[in-house]
Amino acid sequence: MTVHQHAGKPARPEDRINIARLISDYFLKIPDVNIPEQQVSFGTSGHRGSAAKLSFNEAHIQAICQAVAEYRQQAGYQGPLFLGKDTHALSEPAFASAISVLIANQVPVVIQADEGFTPTPVISRLIISHNRANQAQADGLIITPSHNPPGDGGIKYNPPHGGPAEGEVTKHIQQRANELLSNQLADVRTLDYAEALQSSLLSKQDFIDFYVGELEQVIDMAAIAKSGLTLGVDPLGGSGIHYWPVIAKKYGINIDVVNQVVDASFAFMPLDKDGKIRMDCSSPYAMAGLIDMKDKFDVAVGNDPDFDRHGIVTKTGGLMNPNHYLAVAIHYLLTHRQWPKDCKIGKTLVSSSLIDRLAAHLARPLAEVPVGFKWFVDGLHDSSYAFGGEESAGAAFIARDGSCWTTDKDGFIMTLLAAEILAVTGKDPYQYYLELAQQLGEPCYGRVEAVANMAQKQVLTSLSADDIRADMLAGEKIQQVLTHAPGNQAAIGGLKVVTENGWFAARPSGTEEIYKIYAESFVDQQHLQAIIKEAQQIVSQAFSQAGL
Repeated sequence: MTVHQHAGKPARPEDRINIARLISDYFLKIPDVNIPEQQVSFGTSGHRGSAAKLSFNEAHIQAICQAVAEYRQQAGYQGPLFLGKDTHALSEPAFASAISVLIANQVPVVIQADEGFTPTPVISRLIISHNRANQAQADGLIITPSHNPPGDGGIKYNPPHGGPAEGEVTKHIQQRANELLSNQLADVRTLDYAEALQSSLLSKQDFIDFYVGELEQVIDMAAIAKSGLTLGVDPLGGSGIHYWPVIAKKYGINIDVVNQVVDASFAFMPLDKDGKIRMDCSSPYAMAGLIDMKDKFDVAVGNDPDFDRHGIVTKTGGLMNPNHYLAVAIHYLLTHRQWPKDCKIGKTLVSSSLIDRLAAHLARPLAEVPVGFKWFVDGLHDSSYAFGGEESAGAAFIARDGSCWTTDKDGFIMTLLAAEILAVTGKDPYQYYLELAQQLGEPCYGRVEAVANMAQKQVLTSLSADDIRADMLAGEKIQQVLTHAPGNQAAIGGLKVVTENGWFAARPSGTEEIYKIYAESFVDQQHLQAIIKEAQQIVSQAFSQAGL
């Protein structure tokens, strides 16, 4: 994808959304369940959509929350449902819609004390902590489209294990929600919002104080404080913005929140690579503001709106490639934590093979799974996984004592870990990476996107190894063609082709009409580009074979 001419530059007036119209669309536009794009559809991170395109409206939230209420009753969950929201414009009305339906269904709901914002990892930690101490199992909903543009909305469900719901669970919720939509929401129970707010079923808790107080269980906060390092933080206008001052005060850390603005239009954001406002903390364009300030801090960090992702900026290397930081985090943790030797390193199949080399070097077991953090949930929950990470800058790891910390991506602990690494080793994460690369090989990694309609995406999802006729890739013999992940034999939803010094993976987007190619070379940049070019040809051949 070509880089937009305004990428990395301040948003222009014409780039900003009309929030008033967006909210009107949320309440007034009625989706047609007979149109696939307007149905409830749970991807790897819940249901996401746009009110303007009738894919995220009040009807969707009411149907989803009714389906969740029915599901938790069938499953016998009698504990509270922790409900959070991020700072997207549609999150506020969706929050009200969710409360109205959940309370009407007699679901006990717990929200942030001031009805404010709550990051995804906080909801996960609340669920896990509650369920350790109580027999009545709790679960949660987070209203967020993650790093998506300001006009989007999203909602995701976390059952009692605290992480993203399994495919069979989201399929059940999705199917029931669409049934409710097709029946004009006749079976959806609702309560007037003002009345719901007064219900004894709705309770409030200081989530900020709870979560911040727990952090020393997973991060060596004392080492960070003792080092005196300066940590620059850009919350990108996200849901964790009010947590950082509390973290600084409680642990005595020098934290400078460089952007304290919360604005649902996110008009303060530099434009992303495609010229859109997108709060992607792994993008050098979206993170341009913090990168410009890198020399002011020992290390600087950013997060996306629901704080399940991380971006690491150092004086020595600028914004780190997410794959490079995953490798650094894994090596540091496995050499500085007293965890059992049989704890696995979890990675998605589109994450860097540097992690594979690292696991072999440390003689630690590796589990390569499909895209989606849900594949790490069970392993993090029972601590058989020490770490689970995605190439898209989302990761989590177990607590310092080896117990479960979270089963969802946690942007707080990944950014604080960067500070711990510098405090303990005297090397910032980029310097640490350079040492690893010198020892294990330096990868060249790339990702490209191409337009694909629903029929083409379906072809890509259902490919088998026999459909790939090529036996060479970028001058090297193809060693493996994978349609199922080695770590758990789950379907990839695409394919991965591996050679001795490189690989590519192709898979359709769950939320956009595109497919993505991920590729890596341990030779050089030219070899990487050859892999990408031939990967596109292989995918095009598959489409042609299907008559598309």
